[in-house]
Amino acid sequence: MELITLTATKRDTKGKGAARKMRREKTMPAVIYGPKMDPLMLCLETSEFDKIIRDRGSSGLFLNLKIQGEDAKSKVVMLKDLQMDTYGIEYIHADFHQIDMDTLVTVSVPIVPVGVSKGVKDDGGMLQIIRRELEVVCKPGDTPERIEIDVTGMEIGDAVHVEEIDLGDAVEIPHDVNFTVITIVPPDAGEDEEELAEEELMEDVDETEGEPVEESSE
Repeated sequence: MELITLTATKRDTKGKGAARKMRREKTMPAVIYGPKMDPLMLCLETSEFDKIIRDRGSSGLFLNLKIQGEDAKSKVVMLKDLQMDTYGIEYIHADFHQIDMDTLVTVSVPIVPVGVSKGVKDDGGMLQIIRRELEVVCKPGDTPERIEIDVTGMEIGDAVHVEEIDLGDAVEIPHDVNFTVITIVPPDAGEDEEELAEEELMEDVDETEGEPVEESSE
């Protein structure tokens, strides 16, 4: 896992008026909290933060946060919550959680199919990604950026289940049900296959939901 550097400054003001003023100045409010620290209000350069989000996405994002005025000390943090406006254009607020590199964390990691399956190429089948993300439990330094699944040998009717995915001893995929992650369906599968996939997803969605994150009141 690569730690991405992000600079920030401390702020003393809060509230909607202060947040609007920050956004007019091309900055955005944020807060960092953790089990061994008091919450610390921050100000981020919107353009710098936006570039990181566009390049890396917001899921499972670990950062090396350099806070000006904090004796040049860096904090390793994880992006826990990102609030945006109604149209998904403007950043409203970011919540960061300070982490210990030796402590296990739960992170959502994207699924990435690799190759073109035999069932799709030769028989006109369709690749269905039932789970586009999987939650993993590991130390921050062991967090994979993505979970690649080779589908080249898959034929129509084949499926990859969660228990078939091996990420090594350092990374665990918690699950109670051996659910389907990827499958190849016939070209005429139609709505029945989609409904079955949706039903399977809903049956065990509780087992794959992450811990709720409290929204900032700022």
